Amino acid sequence: MLPNQNLIILKDNYTLKFREFNFKCSIGKNGLTKKKFEGDGKTPKGIFKLGNLYYRKDRVKKPITKLLCKFIKPEMRWCNDINSKKYYNELIVNNNLKSEKLYRKDYKYDYLIVINYNINKKINGKGSAIFIHLTRNYKPTAGCIALNKKDFLILTRLINKKTKIKII
Repeated sequence: MLPNQNLIILKDNYTLKFREFNFKCSIGKNGLTKKKFEGDGKTPKGIFKLGNLYYRKDRVKKPITKLLCKFIKPEMRWCNDINSKKYYNELIVNNNLKSEKLYRKDYKYDYLIVINYNINKKINGKGSAIFIHLTRNYKPTAGCIALNKKDFLILTRLINKKTKIKII
């Protein structure tokens, strides 16, 4: 396999490329940055591994993918509390910490893939909850990358646990 064969590339602010596929996407409302911080509305630049794929089994089917899949339960959240040394930028279950609800009323997190940004060597305040998730209208995100459902499901069939994403 060629070096770029397992790399998703943000080709420009509106296109994700994987092999011969080009997918229309949206990114953070304030563009891209190397110096991300919590709440800045920017998508972080860099090359990142992908984490688990989460899905709402009450709304959608488990996708065909080689990624590890977990279904989203009502109590699941993603911690974005910059004061939490223990849980910042991690999946948590209901607690009193500031966090992003994964079990949403809208469709955006019916499917999501975690982008492993600021995960392994976490720095509080450097940004959290960076995902590839769904969109219907390609409006800018709070820092994630969003695809329509059809393209998301095509992408999930093509990628695997070794796939990385390059955001430049």
